[in-house]
Amino acid sequence: MSVAIWHDAECGAYSADLALWEELAEEVDGPILDLGCGSGRVALHLARRGHTVVGLDVDPELIETLTARALGLPLRPVLGDARGFELDTDIALALAPMQLVQLLPSGADRLQCLGRVAAHLLPGGRIALAIVEELPRASEGPRPLPDVREVDGWVYSSLPLDVVEVGEEILIRRLRQTVSPAGELSEEGNEIRLRTLSAAELEGEGVAAGLAPQARREISPTDLHVGSTVVVLERSA
Repeated sequence: MSVAIWHDAECGAYSADLALWEELAEEVDGPILDLGCGSGRVALHLARRGHTVVGLDVDPELIETLTARALGLPLRPVLGDARGFELDTDIALALAPMQLVQLLPSGADRLQCLGRVAAHLLPGGRIALAIVEELPRASEGPRPLPDVREVDGWVYSSLPLDVVEVGEEILIRRLRQTVSPAGELSEEGNEIRLRTLSAAELEGEGVAAGLAPQARREISPTDLHVGSTVVVLERSA
């Protein structure tokens, strides 16, 4: 199955964080790095508003998709790992939306990522990282509806099943269903594992990478998404 299609279906409609990324982008003068850019939800949004953006992702298909979508925009997709990338330009602001940093498997991996960002930040440059510190209480309300996308007559549906804490991980389970133009149904389970992480712990790792914590920000929850704490770290001027 297409990685880009599922990424669009499951992440593309989320917009609760965009106002904050816009606000932070307006405060800097220089290129912006979108870590784990995927198919371009945040990178395209900022580039269409005139910001120069570098979109970094480890998946070749997502970078290929973003390259096609970025034509005519001040947006450069780059294939690379957030823990070991090398750019030919310094950046004024790095963004890690949608719990990207919690996909990294350990504190050592997060420190590698923060170190690479710090090495590319202009003096006074910042990185803003969205994390989920704790899960909301279980709701008695109706189950969420699936995320649905139609492409060339194919229908892709992703239904959230549950979100649970297992040890030091947050496990997100989904049921992915595909219906062909002929009406044939196929389905598969999908799991995403996030490492549990507090804002204080991430700020401590930022200090170890040579960055100074700034005021935290918040992204409010929606009917379909949990809220996030945004940790902001700055390189000294």
